This record gives sequence, C-alpha cells and structure tokens, in this order.
Amino acid sequence: MARTRRGPPAPDPAAELVQLAIDLDLTGLADALPNLLLKAEKEALSFTDFALALLRAEASVRAERRLQRSLKYSKLTDVEGLDGFDFASRPKLTARVVKELLGGQFVEQRRNVLCLGQAGLGKTRIAKSIAYAACLAGYSVLFIVAAEMLELLKAAKADGTFQRALRRFTKPDLLVIDEFGYAAFDAEQTNDLFRLVSQRHRKGSIILTSNTGFKQWKKLFPNEAMAVATVDRLVDDATILRFTGSSRREPREIVGAPLTDD
Repeated sequence: MARTRRGPPAPDPAAELVQLAIDLDLTGLADALPNLLLKAEKEALSFTDFALALLRAEASVRAERRLQRSLKYSKLTDVEGLDGFDFASRPKLTARVVKELLGGQFVEQRRNVLCLGQAGLGKTRIAKSIAYAACLAGYSVLFIVAAEMLELLKAAKADGTFQRALRRFTKPDLLVIDEFGYAAFDAEQTNDLFRLVSQRHRKGSIILTSNTGFKQWKKLFPNEAMAVATVDRLVDDATILRFTGSSRREPREIVGAPLTDD
C-alpha cells in the first residue's frame, strides 16, 4: 500500500511509529506495524521477539521486491515448471539429475548446462524451470533466444554501445541461450559468440538449448576451428541433458486432404 512521506507529527505513538517507518523507507515495516503492535499486546511479546518480528516483516517485503525485480529482469515468461513433466517419455533424461540442477549448485560452481535434442521434447521448459529456481535462490538470470542476442550485439556495434551490450550478457550469474543453432552463424556472429562464451567461461553459467548434437555444430560455424574453440568452452565441466523420444506438440485439428509428401 502506498504511503505518504514526511507527514505532520502523528497524534499518538503508534501512528508516529508508522510515520517514522515511512520516513526511514521501511515501508514493509510500516504496513505490518498495526498488526504487530496488536500481537505484542495480546501475546505479551518480549522486547527481543517484538524486535525480531519488526525486522523480519521488513526483510520479508524487501526480499519479495528483490525477487520480483529479478524475475522481471530475467525475461522468463510462461514458466511451466516440472509438475506433470513426463520423464518416462524421455528415456535418456534422468529426473534426479534435473531436480538436482534446481538446487543451483551448478551456478555457484559456474558450470554450464546443455540441453540437446529435437524440437518439441521439452528442452526450453526444463531450461526455464532450472533458471526460475536459480532466480528464487537469489541468482541473477537472463533468458534470451540466440538469434535475438546476436542481433542485439550486431546492432550495438552500429551505435557504439557494443561493450555495454556485451556486459548485459556477461554480467548475470546465469545466462539462458535458447534455440542455439537454428541457423548457421556468419563470421561476425561467430566472433561475437566466441567472445561472449570466453568471457563467461568459469566466471558465469550458461544454460543452452539446441536441436542439434555436437557433431552437427561444426556445420553452424564458418570453419571447424571456430566451432571447436567455442564448443570446447561450452562443454568444459558441463552437465549435458539429452532429450529423446517423440515430440509432445500436436495439431489441434487437421483439415483437408493429406499432402503428397506427408
């Protein structure tokens, strides 16, 4: 609830406490004070317990605000989570390993997670679930599609803001690069990608989703040497999640005669 700062002297001590909390930017405490005062009188709280309740109220509100800011910055949208995810239909994907990644230890260790498999197998869903858990744990996260990221870096060169744009992708504790390898990279994109991966190597974690395996990655780069240089840093001490099985995406309805090449 929005409150007005620097009000006139309060008519009673309780109201003055609220006004002082507002003046000191303790807005969470200001909102909680009336109920906390009633609780203190009713339960005869000790000074220590009352002080703890006051500070916990403010700390809780600030933590929630930080989380909401972090989630907004992360660009994570439509996070489905793991509830209802059919691990049985993904024979090479171990539920235990995925759930361990939710703990965020890989972010603390600055390791990468690579999600590899054909389209429609749940790679992005798993990546977002892990990234969301990292957000809840207090890590800074940024989610972006690979093509968009490379376009932003290219545009930044044109207006002289490349270093600032690059920092946007090197600063977060966890960078999620979705849809890696849906199109081949030109020489400029390869160089930008290599700089980004090199700067994050052992300094920040990457979750990457790709619909192609490592053997096909060399076709994405202008030459094999460039592919090796980038891939070597991505796979170093990484956790690799392989997605197999049938796509979970199906049409709502099919109308008309089948195509001759169906």
